[in-house]
Parts: sequence; structure tokens; C-alpha cells
Amino acid sequence: MDTKLKGDIAEEAATLHALKRGWGVLKPVGDRLAYDLVFDVEGNLIKIQVKYAWFDEPSGNYVVDNRRTKTNRRIMIRDVYQPSDFDFALVYVENLDLFYVFPVDVFISYESEIHLVEAEKRQRKPRSAEYRNAWELIINIKRETSEIG
Repeated sequence: MDTKLKGDIAEEAATLHALKRGWGVLKPVGDRLAYDLVFDVEGNLIKIQVKYAWFDEPSGNYVVDNRRTKTNRRIMIRDVYQPSDFDFALVYVENLDLFYVFPVDVFISYESEIHLVEAEKRQRKPRSAEYRNAWELIINIKRETSEIG
């Protein structure tokens, strides 16, 4: 499977998970924006970046690159995301059909990769553990936006 197909699978899985929660899903035309989907959660539009995590044999972890990748012919350019690019990054672990739901500020705070530990092999949970299937964060941002306005 190439990376484009993996990205498509992750986006479709994110769409399915959102629809099951009763949220609307909007998809931009093309792939030139910094986000992949928009969730309509009770009238609030939330920009979503979707990533596919791969399994890294040596570490036994799932890994995702938290940088933007642009390809132009044969050149691949990696760049960092900005806080205004999206509201949440959803990182899909296909084998487990689960998502890590990272607020943008947390997602971009990692160096270049995020390691997701799914094995109970560590005494201390990694920082990413609190974002495992944390869909309520998206609902909470909707509430915070409503309270401000």
C-alpha cells in the first residue's frame, strides 16, 4: 500500500467515526489545504488533519510523522504545521481501528515523530496515551467556543 492509499483509508475511517457520532463531515476539494476534513459538530466547524500511523518493528510502537509533506514531481518537502492550520489531528491506527485525537498545539509540540505505545510494556504511560480515542476533546472545544461567543 502506498502512502496516498493509507491516507485515503485513514480519512474514510475518520469520516465513518464522525458520522457514527452524529457529526457532519465536509471534505475540501483537492489536497492543497493544511487540513483534510471539517467536522460540523452542532453548527461549529472544526478543521481536522488526518494521519495514518505505521507499525515500527524495532520499537514495537506505532509511529506518525507530525510534519506536512509536499511533493512536487520528484521532490519531497517536509515542513512544520502552524497552530492555525487545523484544530485537531486524528492519527489512525488501522490494525486496531482507533484514533488518537490530538489538539493542534499538542500535535505540533512533538519533534518530528509521535510514537504511540499500544503494548503494556512500560511502567509509565507515554504522553500520547491521554489522547487515545479522546473524541470528547472535539466536543469540549465546541462547548468552549459556544461559551465564549
